[in-house]
Parts: sequence; structure tokens; C-alpha cells
Amino acid sequence: MNVTYKPLLPETEQPIVIIGASGIVKDAHLPAYKMAGFKVFGITNRTISKAHKMAEDHGIEHVFDTVADCVKHAPKNAVYDITVLPDQYVEILEQLPDGVAVLIQKPMGNDYKQAKEIVEVCERKNLVAAINFQLRFASFVSAARSIIDQGLIGDLYDLEFKITVQTPWELFPVIKQHPRLEILFHSVHYIDCIRSFLGEPKRVMARTWKHPLKDLSSCRSTIILDYGDTMSVKINTDHDHDFGTDHQESYIKWEGTKGAIKAKMGLLKNYPDGLPDEFHYIITEEGNPNEWKTLHLEGSWFPEAFVGTMSNLMRFKEGSADVLHTSVQDVLGTMKVVEACYQSNNEGGVPLDQID
Repeated sequence: MNVTYKPLLPETEQPIVIIGASGIVKDAHLPAYKMAGFKVFGITNRTISKAHKMAEDHGIEHVFDTVADCVKHAPKNAVYDITVLPDQYVEILEQLPDGVAVLIQKPMGNDYKQAKEIVEVCERKNLVAAINFQLRFASFVSAARSIIDQGLIGDLYDLEFKITVQTPWELFPVIKQHPRLEILFHSVHYIDCIRSFLGEPKRVMARTWKHPLKDLSSCRSTIILDYGDTMSVKINTDHDHDFGTDHQESYIKWEGTKGAIKAKMGLLKNYPDGLPDEFHYIITEEGNPNEWKTLHLEGSWFPEAFVGTMSNLMRFKEGSADVLHTSVQDVLGTMKVVEACYQSNNEGGVPLDQID
């Protein structure tokens, strides 16, 4: 079995200009770019001291006071990496030169309306724009895609995300109080990943909940995406399992007519240190129908998958890739599903007193 899962790298050097100096830049963007050999030309941040500290710690040559300064001094073939919160996207995109490549941190706006505004700006300015939905490029997702694309587990009929972990929301103080916390900032990854395999669902059913002892807008969700009578697709997240790691769960499971794949995402257990990933599969036509096998993969979600989103953007910009997988136009579909989740949550189910 030949499984390909590592991203192809660009053929040309395209210097990166980072707008924002948050923790995700330190923990994922910069380590990923270093391992891929990408050159980071400069960085800026509203609190400029954070940009200077990031530059000092990671050997970034240029620190700019403003986005305008970045644009003024950046090479013409620079790729802009926006890592701020959604409210600032449109303002920053308007300042970028027409036609440049830009990678925007997820989510693509706070709601579907804002997502459409972002797409409008990108199209008007002819930007080559992608959203940093890097889960699509995690080694275990890419390996699963390779196996499925070869038809080795037959036709998919079940796709499940199950997350039962203790998430330290205090590590994300800026988004912790967001009114759309769980689905918009976490389960959005799973929605986007599902769409990359199955396309657009027919309808959405969702409920998201608070915790009685926590000041969070939401921290648990159940989402059902309707792809017809034989394709079962669900997302179940529980970020409040503060009872040790023995019974925590963090996996994606694909089931098909000839086999199945189960990828355990270790990152979410004991976050941010994480535990090792695991990748298991079974192909019933290979012999013993009950024999699961293990595939050892290099890399994980953080930071390695961040190579994939940036590399795909660079390759598309230079012409060596035909598809920009997480283009703003494609991700608009993800944001539409997110909006449908919140609408479903607000409208609720069918009250029993309506049943005679």
C-alpha cells in the first residue's frame, strides 16, 4: 500500500510577512516555516513590543510598526500571513497590494456576513487568498485521504469526529469570551475537514452548550451534517473532561464498505503538550476482516500541518499547483455550515407538546 501524505514544497522562494504576533505564531507558524525552509522577511503587531520579542526569539530580520510599513518595504513576491482576530481582516486586506498572496488565520470572520465581506475584498483586489485550515494537511488526514482516494476502504458511509478532552481555554484569553466560542473557533476545523472529503451537506442539525461552572459562551457541541440516507456524519465535542487522560478521546473515524480508518489526534489531549498521534486502518479484502494495522506517520497537526496550508498557497501562486484547497471561495462554504449550525442551535428541535 502506497500512502502519500507529506505536502509538496514550492519551487521558488517567496518571503513571508507576518501580520500579528500571537501565541499561534510562536507555537505553530514559525516552527513550521523553519522546518520547511521558508524565509520570514518581517513581522508587525499592534503591540509592537510583541513583534520585537518574536523577531528576537526567532531571528526575523525586519520589524515594522504598521501594516503600511510592511507593504512599503516587503518584496514584490511576498506572501502575507495574517494572524490577528477576524474583526481586523477587512481593514488589513484593504491595505495589501492588489494581486498578492495572503494566508488568513481561521475562522474567516465572526459570521457568514463577515465571511462574504472578506471574499468580496479578496476578489475585488484580485488577491490569491487562502484560509489557514491546516487540519486538512495534518499527516493523519492526508494519509486517510490517500487511502480513501485509492478506493482501499471502498465507499465511505460514516465519518465521525469525537473529542472528549480538557481544553485550557485560559491559554486563549482573546477568544475565551467570544459569543460563538466552540463551533466558530474549534469545531469549524472539523466542519472544514469534512467538507474537504464530502463537499456540501444538504442540511445541518446542531446544539452547543455552556458549562454550569464556567464563564464560557459554549464548550460542548453536537453537530450532524446530512449527506443523505446512507452517509452518517457527526461531530461530538466535550472540552470539559477534567478527569485525567485515561478516558479522554480525540479521534477521526472513517468507515467504508471495504474497511475503516481511525486517527487519534494526540495534540488535544494534555494540550498544549499533547500525546502521540495514532493511525490505524483495516482493509477487509487484505485477509483477516478483524485485523487492524498501524501506520507510523511523521509529523502532526501542530506545527507540521501549517507547512501544508502555506506551501499550497505558495505553489498555487507560482503555478506549480492547480488547486488552492483552502481558498476564501471554498471556505465560504465552511462558514455557511457554521452559520447553519448556530441557526439550528437557536431554533431548537421539535417541542414534544406539538406532538399529538
